Amino acid sequence: MKTIRSLIFVPGNRENMLEKALTFNADIIMVDLEDSVPTAQKLSAIPIAQRWTEKLHESGKTVMVRLNALDTGFTKNEMIQMASNSILGFSVGKISSANDVKTIDIMLTEIETKKGLPHKSLKFIAWIESAKAIMNIQEISTASTRTIALAFGAEDLTNDMEITRTELGSEIAVPRAMVPIAAKAVNLPALDSPFVSFNDYDALTRDATNAKSVGYTGKFAIHPNQIETINKIFSPSEEEIQYAQQVMEAWEQAESQGEGSIALDGKMIDVPVVKRAQNVLIAAGLLEDKFTL
Repeated sequence: MKTIRSLIFVPGNRENMLEKALTFNADIIMVDLEDSVPTAQKLSAIPIAQRWTEKLHESGKTVMVRLNALDTGFTKNEMIQMASNSILGFSVGKISSANDVKTIDIMLTEIETKKGLPHKSLKFIAWIESAKAIMNIQEISTASTRTIALAFGAEDLTNDMEITRTELGSEIAVPRAMVPIAAKAVNLPALDSPFVSFNDYDALTRDATNAKSVGYTGKFAIHPNQIETINKIFSPSEEEIQYAQQVMEAWEQAESQGEGSIALDGKMIDVPVVKRAQNVLIAAGLLEDKFTL
């Protein structure tokens, strides 16, 4: 069982890249049928992706598939062809409303029935990457119980807004912060947009650290060399884990003695501090959590 820290896109039409994914240490391998697959290869990529989702699953990887957006005409066929016990579910780009999510939910229910898959077994990650999606984010986040995370798409959002994407990211600061707020309100993880300068590790570190600071719990990668940095940033440090354990031990001792608050290292420990400590231990895999896979 693992939390979602890192997800890496792997082109669904590239057997050599899919084979390399067997060695990737990402929490989720996202076999991509959308942006990385040319339109002329959308259909021919499906049997390749089918073979490799099964191989990746058999190797112990958690696999999802990114489908083309609903308005492309590719979505349902891809969903039918790719649905199996080998995948956790799908992500679909350019979700703009709760109706989009409900449409996907209905499709998945029909496919599960036809294929004999358990009801609601196929999960869903909703991409928030347009102005309309940002304005409808609360409704999107609650439209289906299949939804396991909200993902922020910076590149498509800036295209939709007709603004220039910069490394500093000040132009997307407001919508970027809205996604984890909406996700937290319904107890979902928030996944940050990939950082496209895949050879600039210092910039990736700054970008991922900034994402974590506003509430993101994981981040997409577009290159395997990004995975280690992302995993490290979205995992608690040894110091954080040790302090969280001390907080929990002190709190449990105080509760057993009927005390409502305590001090640790000269600082007052109250319920919000305890909750933060619990979240650190959940992220470290030391406490059970509803957001695990």
